[in-house]
Amino acid sequence: MGYLHGKVIIVTGASTGMGRAIAVGMAAEGARLGLVARNGAKLEETAAQARAKGAQVLAFPGDVSDNECAKRVVATVVERFGRVDVLVNNAGTNTFHRNFSDTSVSDWHRVVETNLTGAFLFTRHVLPPMRKAGKGQIINISSGAGLAPSAPSGVAYSASKHAIHALTGSINLEERHHGIKACAIAPGETDTPNLDLRPRPPAKADLAKMLTPEDIANAVIYVAGQPERVSVELIVINPTVRRDYHADFERYVAEGHTQIPLD
Repeated sequence: MGYLHGKVIIVTGASTGMGRAIAVGMAAEGARLGLVARNGAKLEETAAQARAKGAQVLAFPGDVSDNECAKRVVATVVERFGRVDVLVNNAGTNTFHRNFSDTSVSDWHRVVETNLTGAFLFTRHVLPPMRKAGKGQIINISSGAGLAPSAPSGVAYSASKHAIHALTGSINLEERHHGIKACAIAPGETDTPNLDLRPRPPAKADLAKMLTPEDIANAVIYVAGQPERVSVELIVINPTVRRDYHADFERYVAEGHTQIPLD
């Protein structure tokens, strides 16, 4: 019997990277899954991998920042499986132009709406069935950029991930008496397709030292399987060898540059 046997879990941003690793890892541990992502073709690939592990899977192509999408996904999962035990708010994006002076209003809205508003909407819709059950676990995938501003991540991404920690704390503050708990997981640099969005993607030697999506999935699975009496509220995961962005940034500014070196 798997660590998550019988649990009903919704994972957003499940088409690639961390989301795919989380979904497939949870499937291997016996979970029943509702998976959400914008890219329908990639989402079906994830769903197929999860089903190959023996899981029952519902796949929902859609935009997490759309309230009707969130409402439909949660309602369908509850109708099919009877409840939602765990919500994993993993969906996230970034913009190519990340310096404060280069971030457009539309880029700002797109990043914040996906990374933050999407998490709010899905949380908002899972709370009623979780309250009815008297229990529930919400796991918000944050970032090291949510703990300290990050030049490579940029202003919009860093701000949205800082807000994820406030959202997590608010859930714990308001919902603990309903048996509902929330955890923020803050990974450092992880080798995912999102790195391709950077103006200068990392070199292969740097990628080899980064976390893998499976590293993050293992942490998510650990939190999702904790007994009701246990609330894990924050996990920070970093590569053993980390690049010193702050030193690079200070040196860059001292040389008289005005743009952040995003590499």
